[in-house]
Amino acid sequence: MNSHEPAPSAPSAPPDTELRSWLRARVAHYAQLDAAAIDTTATLTTYGLDSVYALILCGDIEDHLGLALEPTVAWDHPTIDALARHLEETLAQASPSGEGR
Repeated sequence: MNSHEPAPSAPSAPPDTELRSWLRARVAHYAQLDAAAIDTTATLTTYGLDSVYALILCGDIEDHLGLALEPTVAWDHPTIDALARHLEETLAQASPSGEGR
């Protein structure tokens, strides 16, 4: 119902949602960095996350959200922003009529 959408050619950082913050914290943990040092627009490989970490992250997400995910989800959505958006959309679709809790 928002009458204006962001321009597709000017990507801006989405708001820092609870999920995005949680993902940033997980990536920071794996990379052994402070969460504030993690750029949500950078690819996960920027922080040294390889396929092993991608699988571990997938398992963490499944446990955290109660979702069954494809093991390639972190490669299909290679930034925290992209991954958070995908997960938020998946959660919205899984919730009947957008109802939660």
